[in-house]
Amino acid sequence: MRTASLSGRFIFVAGCAAIIITLSRGIRQVFGLFLYPISVDLSLDRGSFGFALALQSIVIGLCEPLTGALADKFGAARVLIIGSLAYGGGLSVMAQASGPFDLNLGAGLMVGFGASAAGFAVVLGAVGRLVSPERRGIALGLTTAGGSIGQFVLPPLTQLWISSYGWSGALLVLALLAALVLPLALAFSKAPAAVELPSEEAPTVLSSAVREAVSQRAYQLLSVGFFVCGFHVSFIAVHLPAYLGDVGLSPPTAARALALIGFFNIIGTTLFGFLADRFSRTRLLAGLYFMRAVVIFLFMFAPASEAAVLIFAAAMGLLWLATVPLTSGLVAHIFGVRYMATLFGIVYLSHQAGAFFGAWLGGIAFDFFGSYQPIWGVAVLLGLLSALCHLPIRETPLYGQSKDVGTQP
Repeated sequence: MRTASLSGRFIFVAGCAAIIITLSRGIRQVFGLFLYPISVDLSLDRGSFGFALALQSIVIGLCEPLTGALADKFGAARVLIIGSLAYGGGLSVMAQASGPFDLNLGAGLMVGFGASAAGFAVVLGAVGRLVSPERRGIALGLTTAGGSIGQFVLPPLTQLWISSYGWSGALLVLALLAALVLPLALAFSKAPAAVELPSEEAPTVLSSAVREAVSQRAYQLLSVGFFVCGFHVSFIAVHLPAYLGDVGLSPPTAARALALIGFFNIIGTTLFGFLADRFSRTRLLAGLYFMRAVVIFLFMFAPASEAAVLIFAAAMGLLWLATVPLTSGLVAHIFGVRYMATLFGIVYLSHQAGAFFGAWLGGIAFDFFGSYQPIWGVAVLLGLLSALCHLPIRETPLYGQSKDVGTQP
């Protein structure tokens, strides 16, 4: 692996990657702030708005393996350019929405595809090829952490734009931000394409690599665990602002909570990326999901106060996207980097399936029960399940080792 000669190139590409994730992830994390104003203006129930964002999540998941494969074959730059155009176009359609159809088209289908093409699989796949395995954890962690700045900065700004320009005008501002991915994509035009794995056992055909990976129990368990991550972050990002409004807290408090999640996410992803190069990633993931379950459980029974919300936001922020450098690092370590974008994209499909149910069932549960409490309880149980799923995973590389790898006896 060419590490020394690529150090300068890595800094440049990783910086652009972090900004792209900042825009792509940051914009998606503020949609919950639009739930109240759009639902009131368009006379929609929360289930309808939640379904549009749930559709977005599942479209991202379904497209992630495709966009990852295209990036592996044709390079990340072209895929990122297409993603930027779709993302901005979807936000523009959403800004002109007059009912559920427009929301599903803009926020669901178009933003979903755009966020996939400018998402983790494409960006982290390119970054992962630039560093040695010994430094990959911290590299992926820093890139993901840099991308967390958007979640810290955009919520208060978006709330300000909604107050100043209305929800439609605020969405048009976000569309302009999505267009910034276009020039940043050029940084990937000379990034390395997929590289050969050193082992003669490694598949040289994408379809064979995919079949080999999905047959491994380690890959299956990683996918189950990532489903839970998607459920957690989607439910909280979409429904936390409305939940806080229901208990009498103000919209600015919700914006501060989302921003605080983003700030502490920077710390969490950097920390866990650093730890990933020194300790067992599977044990770190198990501990992370267990801590999520504990934090959510305590928040369920905490008094409705701004202090409790901000403490919850800080704690969740530390655990928010710290799963990404750990999970993507495991995919690269066990299955190699040649088809990392594709293989991580398939795992990310499971994440987005969880995000679909988190966004959608959150709205359905509120419309049915008049409360979010049942879904908070489900989130706790899923956190415990995910913690258990990661314990049997072995971290032995699949190629160049015994084929009987991936799980503990």
